Amino acid sequence: MASRQPVASDFPAQLNTSIIPPPGQRPINVLLLLHGLGDTNIPFTNLAKQLSLPETTCITIQAPFPLPFDLGGFHWGDDILFDSSQGSMDHDTGFGKSSRMLREDIIEKTLIQKCGYKARNILFFGFGQGGMAAIATASSLKVELGGIVSIGGPVPSGFWNAQDAVAKNPTPLIVLGGSSASLITQSALTLLKKSFQTVEYTKWPRSGDGMPTNRDEMLPIMKFFARRLQSRSGVPEGSVEIG
Repeated sequence: MASRQPVASDFPAQLNTSIIPPPGQRPINVLLLLHGLGDTNIPFTNLAKQLSLPETTCITIQAPFPLPFDLGGFHWGDDILFDSSQGSMDHDTGFGKSSRMLREDIIEKTLIQKCGYKARNILFFGFGQGGMAAIATASSLKVELGGIVSIGGPVPSGFWNAQDAVAKNPTPLIVLGGSSASLITQSALTLLKKSFQTVEYTKWPRSGDGMPTNRDEMLPIMKFFARRLQSRSGVPEGSVEIG
């Protein structure tokens, strides 16, 4: 079955999604964008429009669980835990429910079965806890997806065991983070490399795991997309190869 453009009615009604099709093209790829802890999918909808990736439909998905105490925003975790030492919410609180939703409701039942996409042509872009949800989903699938871009999102606890070192996940992964105050520690990077066959790491020369702030910080992500996105039309006339 040839792939077709997903529409809102393809997805479960309880999910909040925004669909950004490629202008004037029939999509062959799907990029799923997952926001960070305490956010909504609105900023990533704007990001998807700015990316304007060829032959790629972008779908921003809002995390299914609202934050408590009228804090606003949503989260991907099975629970909410406050880290008293940091004075903030813990990112790693289990991803069983959200990874099941992403795997079954989004990827398997909708994109593959209804819309005809191959798993190889489905990619994730996740920030913070959204990156962790993407990694957890890929870990539970055990098939090759198009790839994962994870900014400040390590492997969640509970999604790696000794068996993964024997049969590593085939989905390529690029992880990015700051040179300090980052969730991408050396131990987190070691665990990623134990879990996935192909792991690229970009360390930005700044503190923290915020979103890219300039062209140089965005360039590794765009190079990753250039390698992993499929195309029916080949290289457009006048385009410039990066790297």
